[in-house]
Amino acid sequence: MSWLGKKFPAPVARPMAPFFAAGLVILYGVNAAQTAMMNSAEFKNDPRNPNVGKAAAEKH
Repeated sequence: MSWLGKKFPAPVARPMAPFFAAGLVILYGVNAAQTAMMNSAEFKNDPRNPNVGKAAAEKH
């Protein structure tokens, strides 16, 4: 007897493929938007921005 119960030969990955692809597209879009916001003038000098010290360090 199996711990997980009876195995059914149901396809899982193929029907879910469009959702996986959509998730990747959403993650790419969120990453692009976040990068654009970090480099915008409004958040350029925010101390929480991880890119604040990089511009000064690159000039030296």
